Amino acid sequence: MVSHPGRTVRGVLLATTCPGCGAPGAAPCAGCAAGLAPAPALPLPAGVDACLALFAYEGPGRSLLTGLKYANQRAALRGLATAMAALVPPGPGMVTWVPTTAGRRRARGFDQAELLARAVGRRLRRPCRPLLRRLEGPPQTGRSRAERRASPPAFAPARSGHRGAAGHVLLVDDVVTTGATATAAARALRSAGAARVTLLAAARTPPPWAPPWTAGAPPVH
Repeated sequence: MVSHPGRTVRGVLLATTCPGCGAPGAAPCAGCAAGLAPAPALPLPAGVDACLALFAYEGPGRSLLTGLKYANQRAALRGLATAMAALVPPGPGMVTWVPTTAGRRRARGFDQAELLARAVGRRLRRPCRPLLRRLEGPPQTGRSRAERRASPPAFAPARSGHRGAAGHVLLVDDVVTTGATATAAARALRSAGAARVTLLAAARTPPPWAPPWTAGAPPVH
């Protein structure tokens, strides 16, 4: 079934390139996929029952996600969602995402976390609903770890009338850095009735003291 004919036509007419290096072909290419570092093992964000991440937010992994987030490069979206969904054990009955600010969504025309969440939900065959809204506040991009922890974004249950926060919710985001944003989002979900929150991210930021990654991680195709 074709969900969006225009998008399908663009995929046929426009050559696919790797968001990491710009090479034509697969997204990511074999070289960039081999350069993906595994996600670092870091403490669980408060309020989250489990935290799953695909790779480290550095090198090719960073390029993949910044290309999606800032340049609307969606060539790798299918592979990312498939690999992320494969990390999720049975349990979550509902998928949602950590929303960006309303201003950023208007400026970009999309929310990268929503794109990932909806694609993951399709692969898991679970409903994906907008259960959260982000309250006004300063953006997290460019802030230090200390600033992120001291002033995380604030969230509230969505006003759209969607119900389903009860039970086990899979919370999707593109990148987890300090975990402060995930904690704030998880608390808002629990206030709406969620009993368990599993956080699923494409990437997790290594701590400043971590050595650079040099070996290859399992490829994402």
